[in-house]
Amino acid sequence: MLEEIRIRGLGVIDDATVQFSPGLTVVTGETGAGKTMVVTGLQLLFGGRGDSGRVRTDSGRALVEGRLRLDDTSPVLLRAMQAGAEIDDDGSLLVSRSVSTDGRSRAHLGGRAVPLTVIAEVAADLLAVHGQSDQVQLLRPAEQRAALDRYAGAELVDIAGRYAEAFRRWRAATDALTERTTNARELVLEADVLRRGLAEIEALDPQPGEDRALDAEAARLAHADVLQQAGRDAHEALVGDPAGDGTDVSGLLGHARRALARATAYDEHLANLDKHLAEVGYLVADAASELASYAERVESDPVRLEQVHQRRAGLQVLLRRYADNVDELLTWAERAGRRLLELDTSDDALRALADERDAAEALAAMAAVGLTAARCEAAQRFSAAVSAELAGLAMPHANVQAAVRPRTATAGQPVLSVDGVQCGAGAEGTDDVELLLAAHAGAPLQPLQRGASGGELSRVMLAIEVVFADADPVPLLVFDEVDAGVGGRAAVEVGRRLARLARDHQVVVVTHLPQVAAYADAHIVVDRTAEAGVTNSAVRRLDDADRAVELARMLAGVDDSRHARKHAHELIARARHDKSGRPAGGRRPRGGSVNTVIR
Repeated sequence: MLEEIRIRGLGVIDDATVQFSPGLTVVTGETGAGKTMVVTGLQLLFGGRGDSGRVRTDSGRALVEGRLRLDDTSPVLLRAMQAGAEIDDDGSLLVSRSVSTDGRSRAHLGGRAVPLTVIAEVAADLLAVHGQSDQVQLLRPAEQRAALDRYAGAELVDIAGRYAEAFRRWRAATDALTERTTNARELVLEADVLRRGLAEIEALDPQPGEDRALDAEAARLAHADVLQQAGRDAHEALVGDPAGDGTDVSGLLGHARRALARATAYDEHLANLDKHLAEVGYLVADAASELASYAERVESDPVRLEQVHQRRAGLQVLLRRYADNVDELLTWAERAGRRLLELDTSDDALRALADERDAAEALAAMAAVGLTAARCEAAQRFSAAVSAELAGLAMPHANVQAAVRPRTATAGQPVLSVDGVQCGAGAEGTDDVELLLAAHAGAPLQPLQRGASGGELSRVMLAIEVVFADADPVPLLVFDEVDAGVGGRAAVEVGRRLARLARDHQVVVVTHLPQVAAYADAHIVVDRTAEAGVTNSAVRRLDDADRAVELARMLAGVDDSRHARKHAHELIARARHDKSGRPAGGRRPRGGSVNTVIR
């Protein structure tokens, strides 16, 4: 359950704590008081775009904090734990988001700094925001198709995914065939270059890391005398020259041990030092043996040195043309071999590509048929659901139809034959979806923007939003003034429908309608004040008495009207009667609860 959030330095809100309740919470206030900042705060908290222009200049930073309380099976909790968030003992999860005036944004989940993408993933399973901008977008055909797909749910998403993969393979096969047939001359020239390079590399047969190995060998051969003398000198320093009488490390170590031997019986520490000297002696002996062997192995070999120089020169020619080192040269050769297979323009290769394209096209057309069928089935359900909602919004004879039609093929667009019809095809299918409305009995079906008046369009859009929300699995639904243009009996029905949604979801509504506010389980009002030329908004939760005052203001424009207050009490009583058939407090929201507490 969403309990409260704290908003600081955002728009007209300096510092406010917003408390919510189970079921339906409404947010009201005068125009310009800052009601929408509550929704903006929620969106910001859960990954929305951070607009530095909304940050109060006197604070320098906008901050929204909250706490989620989730059950163990919540996908939000699982995703947060994957991101390294720390979960409190009571299962709650702290979330915070800040935006500074210079545009820098930070997000924290469970005390850990996380990318905004993680917060956005959490929000996808937690809340859905429906606003007037969504209604404007729904007037666009592409958005109408996307909206229908979203309504259809996971099954259609799977079908659309299979079609998209089939479409991708068909276009890839088509592009490959087109390239080989239209650019044959260029491909032949490219193939010649690749073959020549592969032949040169094959003739030289370089081995992985060979350039580095040859460099090291050349250095040893070129300085053989220096290396041999260094080995002898070091050997003599360790074990001495048999023909000389100079000091050496082995002799000095032996002298030191003999000096200690007379006293080790009297002091354990001295005995341990003697053991260390013995270990050093063994290491010196081993090193001396290695040096003797090394000096004998090093030989001056001018013939081998010349061979190494020649091999390095041959490799350098290839490296100048194709790569920076031998390993990259071998990688180039591997890629060139694969590319040569793609450049085959023989008749057999072209026939094979054509067969591959035709097979991929058939699969894409088959997948498009399935996608269209799924959309048509979802369109029937969607149309019936929206029309039923409109019947309760004072449009009893309205009829909404989601029309799924074959997309008209246009020049330059891929074309698929679907059930014998040539359709324009894209990654999202071969369908165009258009929402049509007959606003009253006998009216023809017309596109939404032409078939409805302003008030009718608002009700249609609200009905669509309610239908979407009813099918949405997230536990928290937020509506931002989607009831604009609605009034009278239809406004009462809006409140009733939002209260119905609140049986299975937690619903937050920013509204200007007293008929909607009357259905609230919790009522929040935003008050604007101006002191010393600075505008601030305060947020407070209303008790039953204050609710009637606020509804009277919404009804009459003033809060001291006796008749308006009487009407407000009637609205509240009627709403309580309507809701009395559901369990007190509503059923528990799906997907766990959200409990936001400020620290």
